[in-house]
Amino acid sequence: MGQRIQGTEDLYGGYMRSWEHMQDVARHLFGTYGFDRIETPALEQVDTFVHGIGESTDVVRKEMFRVFSGALLDDLLAAGNESGLKPRQRMAMRPEGTAGVVRAAVEHNFVPQGGTPAKLWYAESMFRGERPQKGRLRQFHQVGVEWLGASDPAADAESIIMLMKFYEQMGFSPADMKLMINSMGDAECRPAYREKVKQFILDHKDEMCEDCLERAEINPLRAFDCKNESCHAVMKDAPLISDNLCDDCRAHYEQVKAYLDAAGISYVEDPTLVRGLDYYTRTVFEVEIPNAGVGAIGGGGRYDGLVELEGGKPTPGVGFAVGFERIMLALEALGVAAEPAAPSCVYVACA
Repeated sequence: MGQRIQGTEDLYGGYMRSWEHMQDVARHLFGTYGFDRIETPALEQVDTFVHGIGESTDVVRKEMFRVFSGALLDDLLAAGNESGLKPRQRMAMRPEGTAGVVRAAVEHNFVPQGGTPAKLWYAESMFRGERPQKGRLRQFHQVGVEWLGASDPAADAESIIMLMKFYEQMGFSPADMKLMINSMGDAECRPAYREKVKQFILDHKDEMCEDCLERAEINPLRAFDCKNESCHAVMKDAPLISDNLCDDCRAHYEQVKAYLDAAGISYVEDPTLVRGLDYYTRTVFEVEIPNAGVGAIGGGGRYDGLVELEGGKPTPGVGFAVGFERIMLALEALGVAAEPAAPSCVYVACA
């Protein structure tokens, strides 16, 4: 008898109703802000993710599910490598939502130069070769938004405000949540900062893990997110991006914070906060539920260079994604009902 693959779940009953409820909350809230739903294929060309997410990321290097037809797999095994494959033959299951949405925006010209920004949201399954554990599955579900063509820091702040409203409508109170923000700089100031961090890692190479030493040559900032205790301790003394921002990035970040302050949104500045995907620039943010023990339940940021990486013209963008399964775990840990109450039905019978 066939069995469910480890790291996947069957959605039915109350769990399915909770997933549908999350989509209903997203549809109503994001629609109020002018976002339209989009659905992209679960299968994309590998290059969509290599260009978008970044070749140095764990997602691309270790976690992406590759897909080959039976005949193509036989040829691949016989050849011993995939150098002879055409781009359209190199496919992967979608590990996150942003790269595919941006690919679609480029392909269908959602944001013509000088045109109105595109505001899109999605609710889809994602696939990663994770080691199955609490809060980490091989097939999981995310709701996310992508705002393409908006460069103003007001878009960053509005995205964060919308995210926090989403969590509240899912059942979290403001006291439950911890919003962390940072600026990762841009092409003007980040390269020099990356070199500083790279040199810092190499100066402490005897205390760093092999993954961090390997990443130092490609994306040294990922060392801030390393779970190795020794690396974590060393990186506490590393140079901080907050001390290395250019004037434009600093002004952008200060304006984002000013908008959040005006909206009454509480946040914690974390100068070591980096996101696991290489496309982020300037504003990044994550939300945790400190008492739930499930890690981040969502996050996002600005990605002004991603559209160009996917073959389009320079177009700014900002967005976020939230994880359904982690939200359910967090609500359960807090003792909050994750499933919406069933509507009451009253029948009147006339004799």
